[in-house]
Amino acid sequence: MVLMAFGCASCSSGSDNAQLINIIGSHGGGEGQFKYVEDFAFDYNGHVLVTDALNSNVQVFKLDGRYVTAFGGKGQSDENLKKPEGIAIDSDGNIHVADYLSGYIKKYSSQYQHLLTYSGYGPEKGHTLETEFMTFHPNGLLYVPEAGNDRISVFNMQGEFKFSFSKTGSGPGELIRPEAAKHNSKGQLVVADLGNHRIQLFDEKGNFLKTWGKEGSAPGEFKKPTGIAIDKDDNIFVADIGNSRIQKFNAQGEFQYMFGSAGRKAGEFGNLHGIAIGPTGKLYVADTANHRVQVFSVK
Repeated sequence: MVLMAFGCASCSSGSDNAQLINIIGSHGGGEGQFKYVEDFAFDYNGHVLVTDALNSNVQVFKLDGRYVTAFGGKGQSDENLKKPEGIAIDSDGNIHVADYLSGYIKKYSSQYQHLLTYSGYGPEKGHTLETEFMTFHPNGLLYVPEAGNDRISVFNMQGEFKFSFSKTGSGPGELIRPEAAKHNSKGQLVVADLGNHRIQLFDEKGNFLKTWGKEGSAPGEFKKPTGIAIDKDDNIFVADIGNSRIQKFNAQGEFQYMFGSAGRKAGEFGNLHGIAIGPTGKLYVADTANHRVQVFSVK
C-alpha cells in the first residue's frame, strides 16, 4: 500500500481539488493484484469490492487497501465467473455481479457464497449483452447498462426481469454502448453514453430528462465516458477514458473541475473504467491499464 499526496496541476479550479491518498494493487494474479480492474461496490461490512475482468474474480479490501479475500474465480461451477465487470449490492447486503462474457448476473451472500444465477446472454428481454457498471436503486430494482444491446435492463432483487429502456441511436434518450448507470438522491439515473460521448439523465421508469457533453477535450466534453460516481450532494464524477481524466459536474450537469492525465505515475491514468464514492467520501478509481486502484480525497 502506497500513501501520498497528489497536487492536481491540471485542475481548472486550483491544485487542491483532488489529493491522491492511496494506491491499491499491482500487476499480477495473486492476492491484492490485478490484471484488469473494472468497478467497485461497498458492502455492509466496511469493505470495498473490486471486480477484475481478467483474473475473473471479485477482490475484497478494507477501505484503507488491506486485502481481505476474493471470490468468483475461473471455473465451471455456479460460483465461478468469466469476465466480471458490473457489481452492486442490494438492500439485504447480497452482492450481484454482472458477467460480461456469459450474460449471467450472479448473486452472492454478504459472506460471498453463491446464491443465484439469473439473466443470460443475448438480445431477448431478460437477457443481457456486454453488461457494464450497474446500480441498485432505492426502489429495490437493479439497473444494468448493456453495451452490446444499447439499452438499460432492469431486474428485481430476486433476479426477475422487469423492463428495459432506450435503443440504439444518437437522439435524446438513445444510447450507443452505455457504460455506467448510477442513481442520484432523487432516484434519477445518470448514464455514461460512451459511444455518443455524453451523459444522459433518465427517471427511474426510463423516461429521458436531459443530456450534456459532446466529443472533445475541452472542459465538459468527453472522449468515451466510462465510470460514474455520485456524491452525497449529487455532484457527478465522470471517468473520461479517451482524455485520461476525471471531470466533476454539479447536480445540474454544470462543469466544476477536472484532474488527471495519461501516464503511469501516481495520479496519472491509463484506460480508466469504473469509479465510486466510498462511505467516507473518497473517490475510488479503476486505473485499469496500470493494474491498480487509486483513491482520492476530492472536493
